[in-house]
Amino acid sequence: MEQPAAVVALSGGLDSCVTAAIAAQTGPLALLHVTYGQRTARRERQAFDEIANFYNTAQSRRLVADIAYLARIGGSSLTDTNIELPAGAPGRPEGVVPSSYVPFRNTHILSIAVSWAEVIGATQVFIGAVKQDTPGYPDCQPAYFEAFQKLADAGTKPGTAIRIETPVIHMSKADIVKKGTELGAPLHLTWSCYRSENAACGKCDSCLLRLRAFRAAGIPDPVEYDVG
Repeated sequence: MEQPAAVVALSGGLDSCVTAAIAAQTGPLALLHVTYGQRTARRERQAFDEIANFYNTAQSRRLVADIAYLARIGGSSLTDTNIELPAGAPGRPEGVVPSSYVPFRNTHILSIAVSWAEVIGATQVFIGAVKQDTPGYPDCQPAYFEAFQKLADAGTKPGTAIRIETPVIHMSKADIVKKGTELGAPLHLTWSCYRSENAACGKCDSCLLRLRAFRAAGIPDPVEYDVG
């Protein structure tokens, strides 16, 4: 089997799907999915499987990691149903951390991705972080990824050179939709809703950001929403 050029953290959402499409231009992929006790874990896993099938990714190049201890740690409305999910984005004051922030989540995800990349010989790790729609998430900022790059450089064996790639971090959500469409990414297979595993709720932060992005891009959103 051809050595993968990149490991892609693929949640099954819009941003990670487009990131996978960008990474696919570099060569063969290895796809990582991390479940951490989030409300829509089952539906996100379905999206991951379907996107991986779309890109003809072999089972040996798919890794599903369960870190449900993040739900036990708590502190996020994505994992704790007793915490209200935010709605009405965007417009949150800069610097305010939304309740959907999962404490230090990207560090856990990237650590798994770098470990796997080191073992299989991949030279890049892609993650679909977006600064615009996560202004209060400290682990979605360029400075965070610069710091993690130093950690990856210091913490892997000599001769290892793994680059952390964040190709959509400075893009608007609408531009991500346009880029995905341009690359033929399977946007119809993605799942963004924080609340529902059936029809997307259309009301949570993630749904609203997605709906506005497709509208701004002038492209119909292929996902079904609950209109009730």
